[in-house]
Amino acid sequence: MSITSRFWISLVLSLPMLAEMILKPFGWMLPGGEWTMLVLTTIIMAVSAGPFLQSAWASFKKHHSNMDTLVAIGTATAYFYSIYAMITGQAVFFESAAFVTTFVLLGQVFEERMRHNASSAVEKLVNLQAKEAEVLRDGKFIKIPLDQVVVGDEIRVKPGEKIAVDGLITSGSSSIDESMVTGESMPVEKKRGDHVIGSTINSNGSFTFKAEKVGNDTMLSQIVELVKRAQTSHAPIQKLTDKVSDIFVPIVLIIAILTFLVWYVFIGASVANSLIFAVSVVVIACPCALGLATPTALMVGTGRSAKMGILIKNGEVLEEVNDINTVVFDKTGTITVGKPEVTDVTGDEKRVLSIAASLEGASEHPLAAAILAKAKADKLDVPSSFDFKAIEGKGVRATVDGQTAFVGNGKLLADFDISADMKQQMARLQDEAKTVVFVGLGDRVIGLIAIQDAPKSTSKEAIAALKARGLKTIMLTGDNERVARAIANDVGIDQVIADVLPGDKADRVKELQANGKVAFVGDGINDAPALTVADVGIAMGSGTDIAIESGGIVLVKNDLRDVDRALALSRKTFNRIKLNLFWAFVYNVLGIPIAAGVFFAIGLTLSPELAGLAMAFSSLSVVTSSVLLNKAKISTNVAMA
Repeated sequence: MSITSRFWISLVLSLPMLAEMILKPFGWMLPGGEWTMLVLTTIIMAVSAGPFLQSAWASFKKHHSNMDTLVAIGTATAYFYSIYAMITGQAVFFESAAFVTTFVLLGQVFEERMRHNASSAVEKLVNLQAKEAEVLRDGKFIKIPLDQVVVGDEIRVKPGEKIAVDGLITSGSSSIDESMVTGESMPVEKKRGDHVIGSTINSNGSFTFKAEKVGNDTMLSQIVELVKRAQTSHAPIQKLTDKVSDIFVPIVLIIAILTFLVWYVFIGASVANSLIFAVSVVVIACPCALGLATPTALMVGTGRSAKMGILIKNGEVLEEVNDINTVVFDKTGTITVGKPEVTDVTGDEKRVLSIAASLEGASEHPLAAAILAKAKADKLDVPSSFDFKAIEGKGVRATVDGQTAFVGNGKLLADFDISADMKQQMARLQDEAKTVVFVGLGDRVIGLIAIQDAPKSTSKEAIAALKARGLKTIMLTGDNERVARAIANDVGIDQVIADVLPGDKADRVKELQANGKVAFVGDGINDAPALTVADVGIAMGSGTDIAIESGGIVLVKNDLRDVDRALALSRKTFNRIKLNLFWAFVYNVLGIPIAAGVFFAIGLTLSPELAGLAMAFSSLSVVTSSVLLNKAKISTNVAMA
């Protein structure tokens, strides 16, 4: 039975007893009196309070205690004592057991509703999926259900239609509304060769695209799965809460017993009154709000971040972000656009380019793609290469036209001859922030290819925001020192670590961790180890699947400014968790002495039902605090409190 159903059953059956409490001074009594109260409360205990009793008993058998233990003991004590009091002709308080159950369930209903609201963003995304697609089959475009689309299908999209799955535009162009996935409000212009995201909306043009990811592999499906996983995860601080609860419950039971003994033995109160004080202590101390503090804030925070195009994978990331003092960036595709272009060729241009294209034909490196694109644009005849061999961290070697040819970076210069004139040209090109690729035949360098990958337009602003937050920024790249330094100076990076082999990036991150916690931002396959090793791995949304899987935070929009937003939102969420824990604990600390009757002399007391109501409102306050995260201002250029 659902929590909501249990609550309504408990509320409806409690209302007659509430009516008697209010109207008794005016002479109205509940028909059937105590027998009616016994029947109503018994149903409540069996149906609505039953799960509390079962949970408490299961924990007891494992020699543990939990929040349900206090609820179970409080309600059971009130219920069974009332049966005893009814038999012996004393005052009963069945209504206490009934009201406590009702108010505890009220707090849980608040929590359940909050969870539903926090997950609404994810549910809306799921509902936005297209139901069908217009696919090319047997030379004609026909509409088929979405689950019948397969990778490789050619799909046509008309103005106003939803894009069915992730893919690559093969013809046509349009502007596309990607806000439901990326959080970006402005439409994005797309043309042939650009990627499209499933479930986004085509605005004004028609185009066809090739399906690349379908079903659970689409970006939308992955976002939904990541957010769900994050919302059900636990921050490490939750372990502390669990430990506190494990110790807190026995302490509360001891306080409740001492409260009963003090009132009954030393003050001389009746058994009923002494028991009321003891039960009130048990009820008010129930740390339900303490249990809600972390998961509710985590759900709201990760849900809000998803709307902003920032995927926070789990609660552990939130806690780690709070102590980050250094942010390390990969260069290519992270700080820079990631689409390098050939700008200069030194030597016999056709010969140099054709040899380089021959050797780079099988490479997936962005620099290789730039060389191949240039050779294709110049319509060069590219010779065949044989005996291909990669030289780790340096380049590649093969046989072309019967001669040994090589293409690589500056580390090759120790093995081959290069003229003084080419060295001067190399220095000039590197000072212009251009990456230089060396091309050679035999044992000498015959030419240079200069390739430039410009910084993203947002990189400078993003770095400035992080520095304003007091964070140190570092560029970690395999490029040479002069090129890396030129780009770093352009965007404002504090420190450059250059000439790093792909396999050594993780080791460099480990070295930096000796001085504090480190966040690493990257997008490539070679970034995956560093993303995993870093205290917080931040993967760019345009990166490879393995890089995205390795990151603890994924920036869907591929906007470097979202690094600062992600850190700000993570810190805000974690600070809200700490605030929730503080207020939840304060409720318990302040409530126990009042419930125990310490302030009885001045007329300040708590009956079990009022204690239950106060406990319900403590849960409500924590839930409200978490929900307000949706309205909290996320500072993105100053250090956060």
